[in-house]
Amino acid sequence: LISCTRSLPSMTNGGKTTLTNSLLRALPNCCVIHQDDFFKAPLFQPQDQIAVGEDGFKQWDVLESLDMEAMLDTVQAWLSTRHSVSVCPSKLEKRHDSILPLVDLYSRRYFLTIPYEECKWRRSTRNYTVPDPPGLFDGHVWPMYQKYRQEMEANGVEVVYLDGTKSREELFREVLEDIQNSLLNRSQESALSSARPARPQGPGRGCGHRTARPAASQPDIV
Repeated sequence: LISCTRSLPSMTNGGKTTLTNSLLRALPNCCVIHQDDFFKAPLFQPQDQIAVGEDGFKQWDVLESLDMEAMLDTVQAWLSTRHSVSVCPSKLEKRHDSILPLVDLYSRRYFLTIPYEECKWRRSTRNYTVPDPPGLFDGHVWPMYQKYRQEMEANGVEVVYLDGTKSREELFREVLEDIQNSLLNRSQESALSSARPARPQGPGRGCGHRTARPAASQPDIV
């Protein structure tokens, strides 16, 4: 079985969940892991663990607000089950140096982008369990997005940029085709590797030639 993991980060309201839900309906054996499920303080509980920063706002958009070890464990557990595709919609993956093990688990990282004005408008139309205080977007959300995106690019994290202003159907078909092509390529590579004959080893001590055994199969990460 060929497996792959896909990370789908973006700024807030970039279209992650909409695209992920479309992929979930189209892909067999697909598992979705939401980064929002790993806040240290769930949205329906008191947010004492979420610090207030120098900007005066609760720091929901910093790495420390998330239990990244738990998310890493969850992705690794999924890999051990060897499903087909994992899609991980998340906000911009923050502090690349701090979550390198998680970044390295992803076969490919897509990144949805939308302009500032569009992002701010979409955010204003959403109703959150914890309502946005006045000034949060300009005072905290957008600055954190810019900061961490710059860090991501400076660290050379490879991403496939997606235009979040495209239609839902266009984005869905673009990503679905890329995933299907990746799975097909990996399947062909795996078949070719399995078809290669084992190379004989040298004579064993006191016996005839030995034939090398194929290595135990491992999950393929696209």
